[in-house]
Amino acid sequence: MREAYHVELKQLADRLAEMSVQVATAMERATEALLEANLALAEQVISDDAKIDDLRAECEEQAYALLALQAPVATDLRTVLAAIHAAESVERMGDLALHVAKTARRRHPECALPEPVRPYFAEMGELGVKLALRTQEIIKSQDVEAARALEADDDHVDDIHRHLFSVIMDKDWAYGVAAAVDVTLLGRFYERYADHAVSVAKRMIFVATGKMPGYGADEDV
Repeated sequence: MREAYHVELKQLADRLAEMSVQVATAMERATEALLEANLALAEQVISDDAKIDDLRAECEEQAYALLALQAPVATDLRTVLAAIHAAESVERMGDLALHVAKTARRRHPECALPEPVRPYFAEMGELGVKLALRTQEIIKSQDVEAARALEADDDHVDDIHRHLFSVIMDKDWAYGVAAAVDVTLLGRFYERYADHAVSVAKRMIFVATGKMPGYGADEDV
């Protein structure tokens, strides 16, 4: 009985890891659609978002069933609770990639991004994909040090996001208000995507240690 229970816990983690891979793919495709004004890729991201939503629903259904039927305690309880919260964060990452794709579709056949800011978004896209794939590895390994190290890439995304404001506020910005609004919103999508990846990593630290980063040393979550 307990062996079957732990198989279910592993299946739950595997579903969550699969979600992370899917949102990495979504952001990779959305970024390419944005940079290249590729309508076909944008449409693919938009249609595939339902698969990510379905995986979240499956994760939550399995997690609530485990809570109701197995009454887990200690590490097992933390695993189930963390999966519920992490599934929400990963699903939001998919939604943010979806927003990027919808922006690319809305501006097609034009590119939504003026030339000077495209390298920044290319870099944020690469970092976002890297964060999602590392999140997938952390979900499977529950490697606390790897989870803590994720914040360095998130900080880099934050730095680029802040720099974008100085670019669009510069007196030499010649691309108008609509482009500035697009850049502002898109930068926020990438910044939030990275934040959600860090949130998932923190949940895995909680599973391994019983404490959430950002709380007091003696304060359990």
